[in-house]
Formats: sequence, structure tokens, C-alpha cells
Amino acid sequence: MSPLAYVLSLPVRTYRLVFSPWVGFNCRYQPTCSAYALDALHKHGGIKGAWMTLRRIGRCHPWGGTGYDPVPERDDP
Repeated sequence: MSPLAYVLSLPVRTYRLVFSPWVGFNCRYQPTCSAYALDALHKHGGIKGAWMTLRRIGRCHPWGGTGYDPVPERDDP
């Protein structure tokens, strides 16, 4: 994981430890948004992983989709 991705993953890890047990486990997507964020940051780095995470969170609303939505694999040439 790049240094930027590691720094960006710290708030996600804090959310998972502190706030997630209070909020509950009622996610629309599988994997959850926090798991998606950590996976995206790990696979794609800080900038692209953060952008993918923001797009995923933006899709999570009452009229959004549901179901299995994994992080896409890297396209390395």
C-alpha cells in the first residue's frame, strides 16, 4: 500500500473500529463500503482508490443499486 493510501485508510479503519458497531450492519452492497474503500486503496493507490471510494459512497442512497459490487482489478499493461 502506498504511503498516501495508508494515510487515507486511517479514517476508514477508525470508522470500522469506533462507529460501525454503533451504526449497524445494514449495507446495500457487498462488500461493505468500508471494506470496498480499503480494498480500492490497497489495489489502486491513494488517488484512484479514493476516487473509486467516493463514487461508491455516492451510489449508496435509497434509489441506488444493491448487490455484489467488488473493486475492479488493476489494468496493468
